[in-house]
Amino acid sequence: MDGAELTGKKVLITGASGFTGRHAVEFFQSAGAVVVAVVRREYVYAFPEGTHVHVCDLNDKTQVRQLIDEVRPDYVLHLAGKNSVPDSWSDPLLVLETNVMAVLYLLDALRSCPAARTVIVGSRLKYTPEPGKIPQPPHPYSLSKALEEMVTLSWMSLFGQQIMVAEPGNLIGAGPSTGICSLLARHIVACEQKGKTEAFRLSGRENTRDFLDVRDAVRAYATLLVHGTTGTVYPVVSGTERSLGEIADTLLSMTSANVPVRWDGATSGPDGAGEEEQLSLLRKLGWQPLIPFAQSLQDILNDVRIQQGRGTD
Repeated sequence: MDGAELTGKKVLITGASGFTGRHAVEFFQSAGAVVVAVVRREYVYAFPEGTHVHVCDLNDKTQVRQLIDEVRPDYVLHLAGKNSVPDSWSDPLLVLETNVMAVLYLLDALRSCPAARTVIVGSRLKYTPEPGKIPQPPHPYSLSKALEEMVTLSWMSLFGQQIMVAEPGNLIGAGPSTGICSLLARHIVACEQKGKTEAFRLSGRENTRDFLDVRDAVRAYATLLVHGTTGTVYPVVSGTERSLGEIADTLLSMTSANVPVRWDGATSGPDGAGEEEQLSLLRKLGWQPLIPFAQSLQDILNDVRIQQGRGTD
């Protein structure tokens, strides 16, 4: 899509100060949309000029209803949520409240805006139960994302709202990511600046994952908001499995510093993101990844160098 469909449209983005949210705000503003950035606390991030910032606790249904009544959005991109597996063990109820109930509060409030089109960003780590067996999710986070998807699609069926679910793979790019590419880039910069000597630990070189630039993911979300089919779950992935060895070798080739890396030897298979039938769903809408993998890694490394030079994490 060229973005013309978004000109003048009011786009509400939750989780706007997060890794993906910051890129989403920039993209939709550049497309001419009126961007409403929803954050939980004021002054957490300096948004581009012209962004309409709203403070709202999405776990408070009264605040959510007031937000929707005031904004009356044309499009909603829901990025907010708890995404840490370790945190889901330490406070499972908060994770379930944030990833399930907050979505319901949002969707229920949006019943007053029947023309609004909404993309709920889920996770490919969701738990898929086996029929007839006792559920055994690997962690509370996985359970929360499975329930999030179920209630989202159920709400669409019950109330006829225009809702789609996006399931991104491993998103990479400049910004406050805690993904493996960003963590390794920070280690490289620490070696460049401080001569850090302890090794960065990685699992087996042959472990593979699907990595997608966050900017391509945001374009995918925009495509779904405008052209997606209601009630559909869309994988948002590159379709290419890359090994951890390739990631490490590419990033290390971008520095002259001595950067120790330790491999623990564990291996695992692909993360299941490359099924052709699933990938074709977004391709049929005209979307495809545009940013080369090596450019994504270089952008991450350059961003970390800039941030560390400023004395920030």
